[in-house]
Amino acid sequence: MAEAILDASAVLAFVQDEPGGKAVSELMAGAIVSSVNAVEVISKLVDRGMPSHFAQETMFEALPCRVVAFDSAMAAIAGQLRARTRPLGLSLGDRACLALALACGEGVPVLTTDREWARLDLGLEIKIVR
Repeated sequence: MAEAILDASAVLAFVQDEPGGKAVSELMAGAIVSSVNAVEVISKLVDRGMPSHFAQETMFEALPCRVVAFDSAMAAIAGQLRARTRPLGLSLGDRACLALALACGEGVPVLTTDREWARLDLGLEIKIVR
């Protein structure tokens, strides 16, 4: 079982030494990240000027967290979450992270920097890291 599930924003806070990154670092080694969120992390790093091969190495080799494939069960959960999360402005990546958490079951905290997640009532432990 994972120690935590990381949203792309939490991974980026860690990688870029932003506020909240220290809280993420404490759980990084035992954490999991959806492959959809891995795409977001790589994309944001490239957008911010990191060469794509370094962004990929950072996500898949340098970080101690594990990337989990986004499967059909998670896709179904993420699709069902659309109506509940749309008023809060949550993205597909956000829903992918939440779907992974729901697929893992109770007891695994989800780390994010997105304060809107605190308004969700999904039976998950959501930790806003900044």
